[in-house]
Amino acid sequence: MKVSVIFTTYNHPKWLEKVLWGFSVQTHTDFEIIVADDGSGDETKAVIDRARDESGMSIQHIWHEDDGFQKCVILNKAIVASRYEYLVFTDGDCIPAPDFLEWHVRLAEKNKFLSGGYVKLPIDLSRSITKEDICAGRATDATWLKEQGMKSSLKLLKLTPSASLARFLDSVSMTRASWNGHNASTWKEHILATNGFDERMQYGGQDREFGERLENMGIKGKRIRFRAACVHLDHPRGYAKPESIAKNKAIRAETRSTGLKRTAFGIEHQETDK
Repeated sequence: MKVSVIFTTYNHPKWLEKVLWGFSVQTHTDFEIIVADDGSGDETKAVIDRARDESGMSIQHIWHEDDGFQKCVILNKAIVASRYEYLVFTDGDCIPAPDFLEWHVRLAEKNKFLSGGYVKLPIDLSRSITKEDICAGRATDATWLKEQGMKSSLKLLKLTPSASLARFLDSVSMTRASWNGHNASTWKEHILATNGFDERMQYGGQDREFGERLENMGIKGKRIRFRAACVHLDHPRGYAKPESIAKNKAIRAETRSTGLKRTAFGIEHQETDK
């Protein structure tokens, strides 16, 4: 199955490069990447061009001018640009395990979305991981990460090499199968039916609100947190502002209370304004 992989970036070229290396060694190879760029500078374009040339991957670079945190706007533009009928979403600071896409493809179901997991790395380890570590699969290997100083925790079970254990852990996990911006997927037709992401929303819960509209449509989440995993590179979040988080909470509350399925401030709204 052909898939479109979508993730955002904003002036984090070193992290973006590591993510692209992770996709260059996927066991499932029939995919395109769409980098949804929220206004980065020339260094980001150079990283994308180099990765495209060196890996041979199909990479679209969807960019708009920097106008503050406009993640939902650029995600909607990337959705419109996607060529395939199944869309996998992650983030430009998340290195995928080599079998990341394989699990998303294998477990895809109609009228479902998949809810994957991540393991957050400390800043020093985020910086020190190399291309060789990523391409050899070490960067998403729990044993190797612990050898590099990562503290042991149950969260590292998400990087277990045992498919049977991962399947069992997904089946007994009590964590809700929510839409996670770092690791989730579903069919493009479901996303278009919701009208995509709500462009009024900035940082703080915008991914969850989108997932709640999917659920209101009857598209339920399926846990794959222990099967499809990625590692999250640490970085500061200067865009996390109390006022935007409060605004987003109000929008989410309305979505839940009204059972909203389709936002009026998404893809079609964007196209009308052109």
